[in-house]
Amino acid sequence: MISADLGRQLEAFVAGLVETGRYNSKSEVLREGVRLIQERETKLAALDASIGRGLADADAGRTSDAASVFERLEAKYRAVP
Repeated sequence: MISADLGRQLEAFVAGLVETGRYNSKSEVLREGVRLIQERETKLAALDASIGRGLADADAGRTSDAASVFERLEAKYRAVP
């Protein structure tokens, strides 16, 4: 079991969520908070991995200059009816 000191402001916020019926218990509020942090951390890890792949591509010379990318995109969207 985890015991946490949230401080007055957060404790009051959590208590308010329970009192208004939004959540059934303080534990439920904290579980939801931890789930949200877990989701955010998962997304950040995926972003870090993507950045790593991009940097590896750049280091290996697998890049295109911006002008050619913009030209290709402009041609693509001009062709869209």
